[in-house]
Amino acid sequence: MHVLHLTSKENSPPFELQIEALEGRGIECTTISVPGTVTASSSRSVADYVRFHPTVLKESFGSYDLIHANYGLTAPFALTQPNLPVVLSLWGTDLDGELGWVSRLCAAYCDATIVMSEGMKRDLDRDCYVIPHGVDFEVFEPMPRSAAIDRLGWDPDAKHVLFPYKAEREVKNYPRAEQIVEAVRADVPEPIHLQTARDVPHSKMPLYMNAADCLLLTSDHEGSPNVVKEALACNLPVVSVDVGDVRERLDGVAPSEVCRTDAELQLALASILDEGTRSNGREQAEGISKERMAVRIHDVYRNVLSRDDGRRDERTANRRESLSRN
Repeated sequence: MHVLHLTSKENSPPFELQIEALEGRGIECTTISVPGTVTASSSRSVADYVRFHPTVLKESFGSYDLIHANYGLTAPFALTQPNLPVVLSLWGTDLDGELGWVSRLCAAYCDATIVMSEGMKRDLDRDCYVIPHGVDFEVFEPMPRSAAIDRLGWDPDAKHVLFPYKAEREVKNYPRAEQIVEAVRADVPEPIHLQTARDVPHSKMPLYMNAADCLLLTSDHEGSPNVVKEALACNLPVVSVDVGDVRERLDGVAPSEVCRTDAELQLALASILDEGTRSNGREQAEGISKERMAVRIHDVYRNVLSRDDGRRDERTANRRESLSRN
């Protein structure tokens, strides 16, 4: 099987892991990315996406079995080629962000759609597969906390709360995390340091997960945050707001807590820091391995291809008619 992947997030660790896992199953994957660059203060332009279209169209005449559009903004370009069935993966912000209407429209004309959580499925309100991004359990695994702290140069006598993003990413709500940690300082005898993952290579994140006492997630919205799954693989306790599929992921995990209010977040964080134990997350997270993810995506591909025989002309006509109406 040869799959053409479209993406605007080619450097995303979850996407890279997905490609690695699919290729591990013998699927040949070719990736083409939206041209242009993304920085902390800018995104790709309309012109970048316009330049993407002829590249996708040309590639669609190659020896591929299907196109997999990864992230909603790549879906229109997958659908405007006449040759291949289309699988669409939605990641979260491409569904609930300001351009979510693009994802919703395109999902109606794709041959299959994958979302990251049951909440996204309810939000999309159509038939789709729930397949969250997986975790590499050989990379994210428990190690002695003292060794991780020593390698990072953190204070071994302090408590360390990990905010696993850059502080300036507004949707992740770092100010709320700061407020929660500040409120907890009076309840915990040790010093508390709020550690951020600014410019931390993904390969180094297992060190952060193992050195920290707790992961704190205060995002305004999420799909299926991989940082929570990675924390589980390292047995790092998690305190999180109720976003995406976090409640589902933390079901049966202790100590960890899903909270709705600042007061609940403060109480849960103080309790976990005071208890000072690791979680049972790894044994609860077997279903989110990269291998399991690849098996399920491969099954989607097979399902789509089994239904596609002889449908090329019909598909092309239906897409053109439907998209022209919209």
